[in-house]
Amino acid sequence: MRSLLIYLRNYRKETILAPLFKLLEVVFELIVPLVMAHLIDAGIGGHDEKTILAMGGLLALLAFVGLVSAITAQFFAARAAVGFAAEVRMALFEKIERFSFTQLDTIGTRTLTTRLTSDVNQAQNGVNMVLRLILRSPFVVVGATIMAFTVDARAALIFVAVIPVLSLIVFLIMRRTQPLYKAAQGKLDEVLLHTRENLVGARVIRAFNRQEAERAEFDAAADDYTQTQQVTGAVSGLLNPLTQVVVNAGILILILAGAFRVESGNLTQGQMVALLNYMSQILIELVKFANLIVTISRASASGDRIATVLSVETEEEMEDVVRDRDADVIDASSDAAVVFDHVSLRYAGAGAEALHDITFTAQRGETIGIIGGTGSGKSSLVHLIPRFYDATEGSVRVFGEDVKDLRRDGLRRRIGMVFQKAELFSGTIRGNLRFGMREAVSGNESGAADGIREETLIRQALEASQSAEFVDAKPGGVEFVLTQGARNLSGGQKQRLSIARALMRRPDILILDDAASALDFATDLKLRTAIRKMSGQMTIFIVSQRVPSVRFADRILVLDRGRLVAQGKHEELLESCDIYREIYYSQFPEGMEADPSEEAS
Repeated sequence: MRSLLIYLRNYRKETILAPLFKLLEVVFELIVPLVMAHLIDAGIGGHDEKTILAMGGLLALLAFVGLVSAITAQFFAARAAVGFAAEVRMALFEKIERFSFTQLDTIGTRTLTTRLTSDVNQAQNGVNMVLRLILRSPFVVVGATIMAFTVDARAALIFVAVIPVLSLIVFLIMRRTQPLYKAAQGKLDEVLLHTRENLVGARVIRAFNRQEAERAEFDAAADDYTQTQQVTGAVSGLLNPLTQVVVNAGILILILAGAFRVESGNLTQGQMVALLNYMSQILIELVKFANLIVTISRASASGDRIATVLSVETEEEMEDVVRDRDADVIDASSDAAVVFDHVSLRYAGAGAEALHDITFTAQRGETIGIIGGTGSGKSSLVHLIPRFYDATEGSVRVFGEDVKDLRRDGLRRRIGMVFQKAELFSGTIRGNLRFGMREAVSGNESGAADGIREETLIRQALEASQSAEFVDAKPGGVEFVLTQGARNLSGGQKQRLSIARALMRRPDILILDDAASALDFATDLKLRTAIRKMSGQMTIFIVSQRVPSVRFADRILVLDRGRLVAQGKHEELLESCDIYREIYYSQFPEGMEADPSEEAS
């Protein structure tokens, strides 16, 4: 949690003023019992109306000034806490945005979601409570004890005996609850995992009638979280009653001892009331401090969890180094667009290699088809080109430059990538398409790639991706608003818009990672034909399990269990590669050829 305090650096004024105004409030509160003692002894006891009115007015003034001080302190504390939370959340988001795919795979979506939401909220509450009470409560306890000595030293010894006992109780419970709160936050991660899976996979769950099973799994995770919270609450719940028992025992002893001293004339009634007020103030502050300890325990546990994401241990393993060059300065006219030189890849924590000793060269303007069975490493291979993962052995070169020597942001500006799962964002179709533009354009149509107007780029991308027909039929056309995850589009429509977004970039390298799996064969054919016509010198990688999608590529790479077993044209592979032949005849039984209309393309 301490490492997060740097995010309060822009709120130094608030972090100083909030405790100071709280201390000012405390000073006025500590004066009140003395005023009350004087009012009772001199005013009421002496039947002095002037003293009663003067002391009453002073009490009202103290109450008003104390109220103003308290409100001011809470304003500054809240402002600092909210600003702190905003900066931590922004730092977390920026950090997560820089994470590699490996780190996202390792840490997990549910964990990062909890960090950004629940953990940040807990840390915000902790900062707010600390600024308001961390100085106030100890100051009241110590100040009330000192003021009690000024009233009567013998009676104040009871305070000296009570405070160490209370401090021990607070320390022991805080020591026990902090790890419990940390464990509870981990259980919350599990609950969020099940919640997210059920929301995202609602259609699949209903299709397979798995509602009861999923509900049972969620109930188990929720019960585990509930039990942990109950244990934590039971332990922290001991704080208030134990402190009240000790303080009330002290008040009882104070009353018994004070009664004898009042009777003997060594203590006045007003002084006795002042001592009881000071003991009550200690009780109230310790109750507040108990709640503060609970909040601090939660905030500390959450802060530690946030710090693990922001800490050195989770820094990007693919950090750009000093020698890195911007990809914009490389020569894209090189004949060899992409070169894999004895490349192997092993994912973090995996027992076996996902790719083993892959070597091939993709020439500029060439269309490369990549085919293989499920788990053969097709997606892993193309993910190395934009450097989503780093090769564990060998090198990947783009236009003659090792990708590890290029800045990742510059490298990825030269590449258009369409993933297996179409990911679109809430907002207009236009807004989603503009994600693919090399430079953001706001409020005008200038500044698009290669000086082409934005509207022209959009129309060309929509037509090439076979999206124009359904986009034009939508209300507003490209201004049609997509819901979260584009749930108001079909799977094929989402895939075509994802391809259009990649084409908006006019990339030097286009990677279609099984991007047409939801399209029918006719639309897939039209899509590939249109892309070939507009590609020019664009190097295209088409990853697919469907032979028609890669059949007319300039070269086809056949993968099996992470190895490149063959490469060549369709006819060559049918003659020489058993695996390709098996894939082909599984889709087109012998004697039955693919649609001959594709030959014309």
